[in-house]
Amino acid sequence: MAKTTRALARKRRHKRVRKTIHGMPERPRLNVFRSLNDIYVQVINDEEGVTLASASTVDKDLRGKMKGKNKTEQAKLVGEAIADRAKTQGVTQVVFDRGGYRYIGRVKSLAEGAREGGLEF
Repeated sequence: MAKTTRALARKRRHKRVRKTIHGMPERPRLNVFRSLNDIYVQVINDEEGVTLASASTVDKDLRGKMKGKNKTEQAKLVGEAIADRAKTQGVTQVVFDRGGYRYIGRVKSLAEGAREGGLEF
């Protein structure tokens, strides 16, 4: 019998949620991945399998703004950045895919930053 780890449980939750969430051209999917130190987000059109925009805490453009901020504040900046990048691609509405993570902390902060940046979900 295989031991269930936190990572495997998250992947199982994400798989279950992805059965119902799909990114369409008029309303793509905003996908979140959270590692121990960084957070990554992509706007994805699942019908074509294309990433329209992406942002993370390791981006060269955002790296200078991350100095001296905690992870939650960094996630908010990433959310604002993805909103700007998505709007340049003509995307204003998205479907939020939290990636199996709980909607607290960095994931919530990223979502609030994206909403403040102008994305609707």
